[in-house]
Amino acid sequence: MEHRKQLHKERVPYRDRELVVEGPLPPEDVSRLRMHADLDAFRRPDEQHKALVEIAGLPEGRIIVARDEDTIVGYVTFHYPDELERWSESGMEDLIELGAIEVANEYRGYGLGKRLIRVAFAGGQLENAIVYTTEYYWHWDLEGTKMSVWEYRRMMEDLMKCVDMVWFATDDPEICSHPANCLMVRIGKEVPLESVERFDRVRFRQRFMY
Repeated sequence: MEHRKQLHKERVPYRDRELVVEGPLPPEDVSRLRMHADLDAFRRPDEQHKALVEIAGLPEGRIIVARDEDTIVGYVTFHYPDELERWSESGMEDLIELGAIEVANEYRGYGLGKRLIRVAFAGGQLENAIVYTTEYYWHWDLEGTKMSVWEYRRMMEDLMKCVDMVWFATDDPEICSHPANCLMVRIGKEVPLESVERFDRVRFRQRFMY
């Protein structure tokens, strides 16, 4: 599979200046930026910064950032599924995970989440891939946003729908462990039927056991 990476950039008005949303960035560009201190949803900011640099260097890896001058204030990651997760079992080269999306608290409310995701898909660069994301309520900032689980779930669905990702059923135990958890998927226009069928077998492990 060809991993197409086409740099796209948008400018977003913010108070008395502009923010830049751009990517996918090469690792050297990510390493020159610093992380906002509030970007700690998954790990400490300095550790997350190292992870972003590593992902940016992967053949399939994509890092899209929103930055305020040289400070990363939001990001989204794309990479192959973790080898410990069921989604990696198929060994599909055209199955890519939208792994994490995070925006610093003071920069929320400016539509950065949607802009980050739209830049990632700009120019048809992911039309030859199945892109999925697994949403788990325990990763959500319910306290910071003062949202209920279901309000946050609707917000995440709306966010992913901006690039035509839709809800897909699965029998994955982690997703099924809470009704707010969900699997959202976008199947690119160039993805062959064989890949879609392989992905279906991963989504429903039980169906194909008997």
